[in-house]
Amino acid sequence: MSKITFIILMFLALCTYGQRPERVYIQHDNVVPQATYAARKLEEAILNKGYLVGNANESNFQISLLLDTIEMTVEAFSIRLEGNQIRITGGDVRGLIYGSLSVVEDLENGIALKNIKEKKEHPHLSFRAIKFNLPWDAYREGYAMELHLQTCKDLGYWETFLDMMVENRFNTLTLWNLHPFPYMIRPRNFPEASPFDDQEMAAWQTLYRGLFRLAKERGIETYIVNWNIFVTPTFAKAHGVSIPDGKARIHYGMGDTAEVIKRYTRECVTQVLEEYPDLTGIGFTHGEAMRGMSPKERQDWFETTILEGMKLAKRRAKLIHRVPLEVNSEGSESGPINVEQLTRESMEKIDYLEKPIWAEVKFNWSHGHSSTKLIKVHGGQLSDTYFKPEPENYKIAWMVRNEDFFCLRWGVPDFIRKHIATNNYPYVGGYFVGSEGYIPAKDYFSKPNSAIQWKYAFQRQWLFYKLWGRLLYNPATPDVVFQSEFIRRYGMAGEGLLEASALSGKTPLRLASSFDFTWDFSLYSEGFLAMEDNEMRFISIDRQINQLPADSSYMSVYEYVNSSKAGKSIADNRITPLLLAGMLETDCGKALALVQHIDLPDGNPLLYEVADIKIWANLGLYFAQKLRGAVALQTYRLLGGEQHKQQAIGHLKKALGYWDEVVGQARPLYRDMPLAAYAYPHEGVRNATGDKSRFHWERLRPDVERDIEIARNSTYLPAK
Repeated sequence: MSKITFIILMFLALCTYGQRPERVYIQHDNVVPQATYAARKLEEAILNKGYLVGNANESNFQISLLLDTIEMTVEAFSIRLEGNQIRITGGDVRGLIYGSLSVVEDLENGIALKNIKEKKEHPHLSFRAIKFNLPWDAYREGYAMELHLQTCKDLGYWETFLDMMVENRFNTLTLWNLHPFPYMIRPRNFPEASPFDDQEMAAWQTLYRGLFRLAKERGIETYIVNWNIFVTPTFAKAHGVSIPDGKARIHYGMGDTAEVIKRYTRECVTQVLEEYPDLTGIGFTHGEAMRGMSPKERQDWFETTILEGMKLAKRRAKLIHRVPLEVNSEGSESGPINVEQLTRESMEKIDYLEKPIWAEVKFNWSHGHSSTKLIKVHGGQLSDTYFKPEPENYKIAWMVRNEDFFCLRWGVPDFIRKHIATNNYPYVGGYFVGSEGYIPAKDYFSKPNSAIQWKYAFQRQWLFYKLWGRLLYNPATPDVVFQSEFIRRYGMAGEGLLEASALSGKTPLRLASSFDFTWDFSLYSEGFLAMEDNEMRFISIDRQINQLPADSSYMSVYEYVNSSKAGKSIADNRITPLLLAGMLETDCGKALALVQHIDLPDGNPLLYEVADIKIWANLGLYFAQKLRGAVALQTYRLLGGEQHKQQAIGHLKKALGYWDEVVGQARPLYRDMPLAAYAYPHEGVRNATGDKSRFHWERLRPDVERDIEIARNSTYLPAK
């Protein structure tokens, strides 16, 4: 080696040594699993950003994870930067995790350790839950549920899902199916109830124990929630008892309240709580498989089975007590307030469970993504019985069901902020968020594409979960937090996507506010489908004209045209169909303008994000033209005038053009998708088969086009 070469190598070595990454020591209590998890997430982020992790002696930067359960409230955290040390302090282990993940977020957004932002946060609502319907012994039937089976039996899936939950500050996972106990235990006194051999039983128990362990490590509470009254077919055969409607799977029928079923249920509850110490609690439902029972009979059933089983367990647990799903039972003379009073009194007298009891109430039935005003609950109107006087033993947890968009990404931060602010009362403890007809596991929507950077369905809808979780924890979380996530994922091309999402994402909210609904499949906003004559159908122009609004702030087309004909004045605060059309056109036009400049070559991961914004925006513009066409058509039918008819035809032709834009965006990216709504045998709903068993906007194009023919064939029938 020459002298010159040696000098050059020494110079490069010295330069490298001078630029070597900082070495970081993470101090934490490794006996506490939640602290270990927090430290692991910090270490992953630190290494990913080019730092090194070392011990206390060799490191020149230290992160200390501390607990302060005296001065700080539960789930709160603070981050302080002192020289070469970051102190993350949690009011409990959950707060410690949230503080650590806040530092991780800063690192991922390109902030150096020495510039980490000091902050303090504490929870606004203490119960922030995901509603997750399991695909085994599922509430809904059909391929749309069954296709998730293998994914949901994989602990790798649950680890990823739980990571998402804790990152977004969700602190509760509720797992729902018809009859969970046989998947978790072999009942000691009823082994005949188990449909599984020893190997199968061991696999199920490994899954549940692993899931609960992973959740606890992340500070996430877990509940199993069932419907009633159910037993396994093997149990029914052995004891000569019935199952609802004589079938194991139909969930809405006459339940058998035989003493042997009561004992079986009670003992299952006790055994599950004792065999699964990491399980937080149990929930139950008043409505299913209890037809014919009075409210008191239903409440008595729970007290002698589930509640007594919880009382007999050798540990305390928590309870989700769903409020009755019907304001009255068949054949009962008691009124709705009596039912509510009965339920309230039952919750208030329970003294052997951890407080508070979470009283789940469906906000706006199955369509929480509608109005931020409480319009109805499952079964109709709700009185103030649960709220006045303020309860002592329980807190209300609003169930914000999403049966309106399964495929398209969605995110409107101000809707969620307003929802929380409008419904934030002293008796409210939190929210559930989730679906009945959709399981966020296997991605059965996306066609193969090099732009796909996710593995599971919920990862496609990252903004939905991030908005709901983070804003339930802290509604003051600024939009820059969510905007920064777009930029982190997609670079500066993602800079305007949050605004575009917020503008275009108002489309389903406005449809569900202006179109009255009840149960799950009474409306599917994403597809402009609604239940009609016991079948899911495209919302025709005639249905659009005559359908009453869910939110009284809106006017139906029929009411608006009739009022105009009669010369009645319209209150300033009412949203007329034409005003709604203008709102849709303004917001959706802005959304399209924000994304029109984004270049999307093959393989660009922005492809799906931008496409979904364009689909929502074009659905909104379609909706606007449909409303204008509906007003013109109804005006023609009532007042005549060929110009009104031609205006209707013109608007509906424009609507078809926007629908074709939707198809053009969606067809290259999305498969024909199975929907639970098309396969669900409920109260006479026909089982759709063949072509109608799957959904895609392109399949509905003939229905969109048919609206033009309806207008063209309409006649003026002057009133006599």
